[in-house]
Amino acid sequence: EPPQWLKKPKGGVYSVGANLVLLCEAIGNPEPSIQWKLNGMPIDGRTFRGRVSTREISLTNLQLQDSAVFQCEATNKHGTILASANINVLNIAPLILTPDGENYATVVGYSAFLHCDIFASPAADVRWTKDDSIEPLSAFHYELYKNGTLEIRDTKKEDSGSYACWAANSVGKRAITANLDIRDATKLVVTPKNPRVLKSHSILLKCQAEYDSHLKHSFKLSWRKDGGELPVNSTEGGRIILDRDTLFISSVLLEDQGVYKCVASTALDTAEAEAQLIVLDVPDPPEDLQLSENQNRSVRLSWKAGASHNSPVNESIIEFEENHWEPETWQELIRVPGNDTTALLPLAPYVNYQFRVVSVNAVGRSQPSKPSLRYATPPAAPDKNPENIRVEASEPNEMVMKWEPLKPMERNGPGLEYKVSWRQRGVETDWNEELVKKHSLSVKNVPTFVPYEIKVQAVNNLGSGPEPNITIGYSGEDVPDAAPAGVSVEVLNSTLVEVFWVGIPRDRVRGHLRGYKVNWWKTRSMLDGKRHHPEKHFLTFVGERNYGMIPGLEPFSEFRLTVSAFTSRGDGPESSPVVFKTPEGVPEQPRFLRILNFDKDSVTLSWGLPKKANGHLTGYILQYQIINKTHEVGAVSNVSVANHSALSWHLAGLSPSTKYKFYIKACTAKGCGKAATEEGLTLAQGSKGSGRISDAVKPTPKFQPSEALEPGTEYTIRLVTKNWVDNNSIFEDVIETRGRAYAGIYEGISTQGWFIGLMCAIALLTLLLLTVCFVRRNKGGKYSVKEKEDLHPDPEAQSIKDEIFGEYSDSDEKPLKGSLQSLNGDIKATGSADSLVDYGEGEHGMFNEDGSFIGAYSGSKEKGSVESTGSSTATFPLHA
Repeated sequence: EPPQWLKKPKGGVYSVGANLVLLCEAIGNPEPSIQWKLNGMPIDGRTFRGRVSTREISLTNLQLQDSAVFQCEATNKHGTILASANINVLNIAPLILTPDGENYATVVGYSAFLHCDIFASPAADVRWTKDDSIEPLSAFHYELYKNGTLEIRDTKKEDSGSYACWAANSVGKRAITANLDIRDATKLVVTPKNPRVLKSHSILLKCQAEYDSHLKHSFKLSWRKDGGELPVNSTEGGRIILDRDTLFISSVLLEDQGVYKCVASTALDTAEAEAQLIVLDVPDPPEDLQLSENQNRSVRLSWKAGASHNSPVNESIIEFEENHWEPETWQELIRVPGNDTTALLPLAPYVNYQFRVVSVNAVGRSQPSKPSLRYATPPAAPDKNPENIRVEASEPNEMVMKWEPLKPMERNGPGLEYKVSWRQRGVETDWNEELVKKHSLSVKNVPTFVPYEIKVQAVNNLGSGPEPNITIGYSGEDVPDAAPAGVSVEVLNSTLVEVFWVGIPRDRVRGHLRGYKVNWWKTRSMLDGKRHHPEKHFLTFVGERNYGMIPGLEPFSEFRLTVSAFTSRGDGPESSPVVFKTPEGVPEQPRFLRILNFDKDSVTLSWGLPKKANGHLTGYILQYQIINKTHEVGAVSNVSVANHSALSWHLAGLSPSTKYKFYIKACTAKGCGKAATEEGLTLAQGSKGSGRISDAVKPTPKFQPSEALEPGTEYTIRLVTKNWVDNNSIFEDVIETRGRAYAGIYEGISTQGWFIGLMCAIALLTLLLLTVCFVRRNKGGKYSVKEKEDLHPDPEAQSIKDEIFGEYSDSDEKPLKGSLQSLNGDIKATGSADSLVDYGEGEHGMFNEDGSFIGAYSGSKEKGSVESTGSSTATFPLHA
């Protein structure tokens, strides 16, 4: 039979210095031979530093180089089986697998488990500390498990805090933190505790819960009866109703008696509370209601109590109904102890009463008794006056007084009115009086915001109420009629000033002073002296303040500032404007920084002016440093550009084939602003310099000189729009500039008489040709090109032509090929260069900061555009 394993070697992870023993045992018929292999090769016992036997291999004092795959091969004539064991000898610092900063929570009294899973070789020593302490936790309610988990038993509030798990071995140490929050335990109370209720009636059990606010989202509540859970939905046709924290049983049956338990659970704990329900009954309604001891303001009511049904009556509720203001509405009058069957009832005048009684025991309320006979009280003068007297906001020179009207039961008689009295406070004068039926009164033609004494008294046909109390109220507010004085400004820096003023007198506020408003606006820039359209800004300062800070001002500018007081009605007059100037600040970042040309050891940089100079520019700081692929940076070198009008700089002394990062900062006397940056790579040693020259072309010229070219050099000229979103250009051509000797020949020719005569003849012939064309056109004739266009119009090209180029002209279609210009500018641009002009016409033909073209050229790719050829020659976008 073939070999079969009895024992196979097992792989594992071992630390440096540990011992290794691998066992291998197999059976078969005939008995299989055992051979050990190391990484697939047979082990030579003479060179192997460990011990090798047929069934066992061992190594002591393991080292990192002992990591290998050990194989045991068992063979007989019926077959071979192979078992492998991966042995990894590691010597690494502890690796904590539990994430750092884990948040744990438990409730008071429960255990908390803070985890710290660790992988280390050799094994790490683990200890836990709390908060800022460095001492390991050792109290009796802490227990540290072998896997690094810390158990905190019977937690208390003071166990909350930050814990740290420290793991260390001979290689290194690691630590993580864990935060523990101890929540309040959930508590429940079921009320009533042991209710007693009668069959066929209802009972309401309420479960009052207290739980930690952090656990409200996981809080759940359920009800159980005698150990079985009650369903949430209504049962038995709605007789038993569960509504979250209440249990309502209507038409109680004998089998409803038992132990009702409220069970609450959160994500961290559970709690229970129970009540014993005993089925009884509510009292029978009282009977035989009698009235006696009739008085104007009282009457005695007596009754007979109904059966209590084994639950004594706790109290009796006496209710009344009157048939004038709210007929058929029963309201509670008084309550009397359960053993009493008589009560002296306090009554109000001018009410036609009838009474009924409800008995209450521990189970609930009885049905109301039958109503008593009616009893009408005689009318009387009012017992009280209106309350909550106030003066509400109104127009200036007006005062609106309001109050809460008397309730119907407080009128005491017919003909209720309100006597309103008022007079100016502090002025010896008679009271002004007026009788009104509504609960407000408006008085006009009163001084603005003046205190008044106000009284409101209730009056009916039988007399007046008690003497009313005096309430102080103010007449209507107005805007202030004076401006703050003594306004001054202290300039703190280029963007912040502090304003001071003297508040207006109290008698000029004419209302409740809400605060002061500071208005300011920029009048001109100190840099260019330009006047600015006043754009007002303001800040409000609440209360009786006399100073305020104004932030966010523009540096190096002139401002004007005013201060005004305001009430709830609006702003008062502004103070006289105060002029102040902010000092210079640091400039904003330059608009751009570009590399115009890169050579092996030098670079030409160009930059734009800062968006806002915030002062007189004193120059620029140019900085550069070496950077590499690993984002490591070299030392920063500084170049001071003292010429404030300079917008380019040739930087030499660079290293070939090196990537640099460049920074440019604009400076004023105040300091330097933020830097614009650019990166670039110098050429390799011996490479021919190439670069990109960008010229921004205005929309109207018919030619564009470019003076930065080298003689005898090949260039690619490309005309692109400003928003160049792809590699398509309006025009592209490859040219080669003439050498200096060849250019000199043309310079000589241009001065010869025969050449001048030839040019004049060509001009005359061209003029004659144009005249003939004009005549033919007026006669209806067309060029062949024009006929072709009319027969096969291109709608897109036509819309572009109509919108941008204007009237069709054959000369507009000439290509730019062959256009040349000498370096010294003596040779004028040829007519073919004029084809550039129409790409920039119109008020929208502008250029952005990188020199690319924006403007009326709005169509998709021009049909005649040339795609990039991928030539190795330097490409220079030529902008129209």
